[in-house]
Amino acid sequence: MTAVPRPRPRPSRAVEAQEGVKELILQRGLVAGAPLPTESELMEELGVSRNSIREALKALQAVGIVDIRHGFGMFVGRMSLAGLVDELAFHSRITLQDGRNALANLIEIREILEIGLVQRLIDLGPDVDLTPVADVIARMEAEAVVDAVSPETDRLFHDLLYRPLDNAVVSQLLGAFWDVYHQLRDHLGAPDETPDDVVRRHRDIYTAVLAGDKAQAMAAVYAHFDGVRNRLARLRPPT
Repeated sequence: MTAVPRPRPRPSRAVEAQEGVKELILQRGLVAGAPLPTESELMEELGVSRNSIREALKALQAVGIVDIRHGFGMFVGRMSLAGLVDELAFHSRITLQDGRNALANLIEIREILEIGLVQRLIDLGPDVDLTPVADVIARMEAEAVVDAVSPETDRLFHDLLYRPLDNAVVSQLLGAFWDVYHQLRDHLGAPDETPDDVVRRHRDIYTAVLAGDKAQAMAAVYAHFDGVRNRLARLRPPT
């Protein structure tokens, strides 16, 4: 006897309202930062209650699709991975406690991403202006002399290095990985690298890209992660 498939439950009015708001954004060609209709206008447009609209807007705000600015109105949200960062950091912290160490997986993904990015950067040719990157290395050297390379300077190096690729998603992803790591860095123990090591490893990446040497650039990116790789290895429970 053939089982009769059960009908799918109908989505709630709030979920329908969410889809309606998203469809409205697409149909009107609204871009990030563009103003949205008021609650009352959305109620009339979508044919739903105020409670459903408010519930829908809160859900869309949580994932960054809608930006609600009290006293100013509602706008199409700008892309943000803040929610992803918090979730990854929390779950990575849990796995640090039980030895599974999901942070190591995230670092591996970032390493693979950057190895691909330096090759794409080299493919752009020798005319790419890396002067801002050279300026950041000089800043690193100055910081290393007096204390240590600041996290902000380290992050700026990677942001400026890949900026010629003109890929906003790359910047968002690298920033997300960075934010997760720095939320958890105090749980990883003291770094093994000296400030001079940090400067040298960043300079090696820059020099290889400038020379157009893909093999050397890939090796330099891999070496760049040795410090954090060693810190993560110390957290593994003895076998």
